[in-house]
Amino acid sequence: MPNLAQAKKALRKSKKAFIRNEAIRDGVRKLKKAARVAVDGKDKSGAAKAAHELQVAVDKAAKRGILHKNKAARLKSRLAKKIRSL
Repeated sequence: MPNLAQAKKALRKSKKAFIRNEAIRDGVRKLKKAARVAVDGKDKSGAAKAAHELQVAVDKAAKRGILHKNKAARLKSRLAKKIRSL
């Protein structure tokens, strides 16, 4: 446990940030699953809609530093490749 006041505040801030970032990551995971289900179900229009939603969420997360920019690009690229194969 931190002893100094500034260390206590830093711990409080990091806990809040972790909760906020975890919620965003969880949302990305849910969108990724929805897109994967649509692709596996051969639902091209549903997959395209899910892909768009996922791309927006991933870009926002990467912009805020929650996801690495290369990971965001990799996720979008792999999903686009799967949709093209439909």
